[in-house]
Amino acid sequence: MIDLRSDTVTRPSPGMLQAMLQAETGDDVFREDPTVNELEARCAALFGMEAALFCSSGTQTNQIAIKCHTQPGDEVICEANAHIYLYEAGGISFNSGASVRLLPGDRGRINATQVAAAINPDDVHKAVSRLVCIENTSNRGGGSCYSFEALLAIRAVCDANALGFHLDGARLFNALVARDETPQQYGNLFDSISVCFSKSLGCPVGSVLLGTRPFIAKARRIRKLLGGGMRQAGILAAAGLYALEHHINKLKTDHIHAAVIAGALQHCSFVENILPVETNIIIFETRGISAPDLAARLRKENILCNATGPDSIRFVLHLDITEAMVHQVVKALHSIKKND
Repeated sequence: MIDLRSDTVTRPSPGMLQAMLQAETGDDVFREDPTVNELEARCAALFGMEAALFCSSGTQTNQIAIKCHTQPGDEVICEANAHIYLYEAGGISFNSGASVRLLPGDRGRINATQVAAAINPDDVHKAVSRLVCIENTSNRGGGSCYSFEALLAIRAVCDANALGFHLDGARLFNALVARDETPQQYGNLFDSISVCFSKSLGCPVGSVLLGTRPFIAKARRIRKLLGGGMRQAGILAAAGLYALEHHINKLKTDHIHAAVIAGALQHCSFVENILPVETNIIIFETRGISAPDLAARLRKENILCNATGPDSIRFVLHLDITEAMVHQVVKALHSIKKND
């Protein structure tokens, strides 16, 4: 089965499993797990930030960060299709008591002018604008990447208005590879960064939250408050260390595979529109066949994908997808075209 539903479906490679089996462990709540400590220190150093916190998921790191940055009654500014708003179970309101200002974006990306216009005045009738969150790459934007110049402009608006700046970097390494940027550039720019290891980096579990030492100390307390303290978590952290060493250089292959499939889709009669493909995500609109029907037809060809709407399909490439599988997907797409 060729699974294009998400890059979360990857399974640990033999090398990663071996690293997990050999991991030295301790009680992380007591700060005694050496492998967790090593992963946190490695990530902080990689991004040039002071400290890091290992958590169970990107949703957890995002929600902890938002709670650290805000007070109940504050407002978070983000793009209308942001993961923190659409796919984190209403966590901003539930966990932080904050409201959200949604901005229409360009494939999931907002700009400094929009952010500046969205900041509330100092008025007792208004929520206090407190935090700007961006997502890079943007999931609903088809894996789109921000330009670094656009991020610098948003940072300037945040500085001028005393706003925090948080990055949902669920697929940040995809953006770094695609744009030939460095982690240190992002560490210098953001107040906090969430990096997910269980998507393109191929780990079974885990995300890391990055920030200053006081910020991460507060985040550690909130992680405990939310029930997220882990014990012998080095087994999981070892997978993250392995991914940093062995999987980042494989992301470019995922991007190439996505481009190959996108190229094939351009010649399919059932495709209405394809979002520009920058990284490992392909989102396209169908015509003459509903997205659920197309997904069902692909399933008969042993290809799994997600219908993200009545006429929208998403493919996500990842390290478990081989070149031979890509050719099989292309062949299946062409066969559907012939039978249309």
